[in-house]
Amino acid sequence: MRRAWIVSVALATALLGACTDPSSGPEAGPPPAAAPEPSATTHQRPPAASVPPDPSAPAVDPPVVLYLGDSLAMENQKVLGAELRGRLRARYTSVPYSGTTLCDYLEGSAERSLVPPADKAAALVRRLRPDFVVLQFWGNAWGYTPCMEGLTYDGAPARYLERYAADARRLTEQIRSAGGSRGPRIVWVLQGPDPVTPERVRRVNELYERRADGSGELVADAGRTVSPEGARYTWAQYLPCDAHERAHPGHCTDPGRDRTALHRDDDPLHFCLAPTTSTPRPCPVSSPGILRIARAITRVIGEQVRGG
Repeated sequence: MRRAWIVSVALATALLGACTDPSSGPEAGPPPAAAPEPSATTHQRPPAASVPPDPSAPAVDPPVVLYLGDSLAMENQKVLGAELRGRLRARYTSVPYSGTTLCDYLEGSAERSLVPPADKAAALVRRLRPDFVVLQFWGNAWGYTPCMEGLTYDGAPARYLERYAADARRLTEQIRSAGGSRGPRIVWVLQGPDPVTPERVRRVNELYERRADGSGELVADAGRTVSPEGARYTWAQYLPCDAHERAHPGHCTDPGRDRTALHRDDDPLHFCLAPTTSTPRPCPVSSPGILRIARAITRVIGEQVRGG
């Protein structure tokens, strides 16, 4: 039993290193001059057939959407862009950096932050004037990003959560200030189950929900779409196919058993079904977990754009 637990933790640690930068271990930050490459951003038009426009949908003004986050956002970014453009005609920009957490996007953060000054959240808001800023952060808990100053959930859970809450408050304040009197709506993406420490993700999600409660911020519970029904924080590699997956050939990966794969056998954290590479990239293959997450985010923004 103890051996199995140690192996599980070691595997998760290695995968989180891959999540941040697969060529490095999770505890060793990158050299000061080396920052992960951001996504190839913005306005890259997906194939027209990827998300056909809904002719019955009411006409709405296209929203401007900015998507920030860590390696989960890195792998999701093209699929989310296709959903937002296809369903809402959104003008969309994605600037994720693998291995980051909230403090990396703060203006005035440490010199060794993984996000350069031009891509800090407030700088992007001033430049792009988005209507929505979508924040998807798993909550880097392994001490990879230098701006966390070595603070980890495993080492000091109370201090980690206290610091994380403070960074969430500062980040939202900076985004609102940068947006002026008609600043953007912030969308916090709730995360799926953590295969090693499920309680950590539950508490990070609760923190996001408290931020949104009564503040005008929004929550997209994308994590629920990749969790078993009735077991929100129980990790699963496979789930029953949903109606969308059954209706679209190839989206349900194991139709004979009416189940679809969310994770690879060798990666319980990410949702991309292609192997992790040493260079962070958008997911290059169809992956049901990523589409479920993107559709959940798009649904929340669509409800706001359409007024309900």
